[in-house]
Amino acid sequence: MNFTNFGRYILLLKSVFRKPEKLKIYLKEIAKQMDYVGVGSLGLIAIISTFIGAVMTLQIAFQLVSDFIPKTIIGSVNRDSSILELSPTISAIVLAGKIGSAISSEIGSMRVTEQIDALEIMGINAPGYLILPKIISGITMVPMLVIISMFLSITGGYIGGSVSGAVTPAEYIQGITTDFNPYTITVALVKAFVFGFIITSVPAYEGFYVRGGALEVSQASTRAVVISCISILACDYIVTQLLL
Repeated sequence: MNFTNFGRYILLLKSVFRKPEKLKIYLKEIAKQMDYVGVGSLGLIAIISTFIGAVMTLQIAFQLVSDFIPKTIIGSVNRDSSILELSPTISAIVLAGKIGSAISSEIGSMRVTEQIDALEIMGINAPGYLILPKIISGITMVPMLVIISMFLSITGGYIGGSVSGAVTPAEYIQGITTDFNPYTITVALVKAFVFGFIITSVPAYEGFYVRGGALEVSQASTRAVVISCISILACDYIVTQLLL
């Protein structure tokens, strides 16, 4: 995203956060988007988180070759990795592909079929009406999905360790309950909030300014996912640097 595009992105956000005309219409759209972003993505996040937790436990156990290191460390490492990095970042990248492409395609299709122009002619703040509910749903539902992902990732580690015999259930539970720092959850939720904003606002920008036809809409959708993923990884580094 070059400086021209970044400037247009900031100006679009300025229009998005302008005072809405009718709050009732916005609330209905926000509820609809929350259902799509949150409930609609729950199954996908659950499956990915559980398997990532299980795989992480096996990999940590494989690398733990020293007899002097207690096996309880497997639970501790899996817990901190899941909370700080895997749950927020992997969930965000998966959601960028699922939600980001859908948002970009939806708004892009409205642009090329001149529906957005019709809204603006009627005096409706098109950026606010189309994008604000999506951003609000992103910054509220993505943190909730990340909390669920943390729990399922740690649970997946427990299941993976127990089934494979890499670590006993008692050792794993002792590991995840020893020396727990609640601040790690705060860091993860800050990341989730930032990622939720990126996942919804960047694809909305790409779709809103698309020009052409169906081909350009699909290209904008692909570009939105790529830029969202890069932005998520960049912001992941920045937030980690600032908070840890």
